[in-house]
Amino acid sequence: MIAVSYGAVKTVPLGGFTHMFGLFVACIPPLILLVSVLFLVKGYEVDGRKLRICRLLWSTDVSLEDLKYVHHDPVSVKCSKRIFGNAGLYSFTGIYENKILGRFRLFGTDIDNSVVLSFPHRMVVITLEKPTAFIHFLLQYFPNVREGASQKK
Repeated sequence: MIAVSYGAVKTVPLGGFTHMFGLFVACIPPLILLVSVLFLVKGYEVDGRKLRICRLLWSTDVSLEDLKYVHHDPVSVKCSKRIFGNAGLYSFTGIYENKILGRFRLFGTDIDNSVVLSFPHRMVVITLEKPTAFIHFLLQYFPNVREGASQKK
């Protein structure tokens, strides 16, 4: 993308509107890379009763207070429609939808290691290196959480 931008800058005619428009277009690929890297998922932490999704410059908190079900499902994210977000440039983040889960928030880097967190009125999907260890942790520290897919779609 950087090479494309460099090539675009070199081919932009000098002077006038064409020059300014060309420079604007040449800046789009590096801007996409920069914005995407800001939203990447660096890791996860469970802090008290919330899940903290660590990003590059900030974190996003998800309350685990009303978590009902948790399960590992490597195919739950596949064939999902992206409503809003990033679909694979450094991470998979945003709002997605599919027939199995309905509408859900996705925070991850490796969709084959997806863990579905089912809440009464929402779904959150995260990806972890060791999904089963995370599920066992949640089951141990949150006694009201059950393992398995939610009955509600």
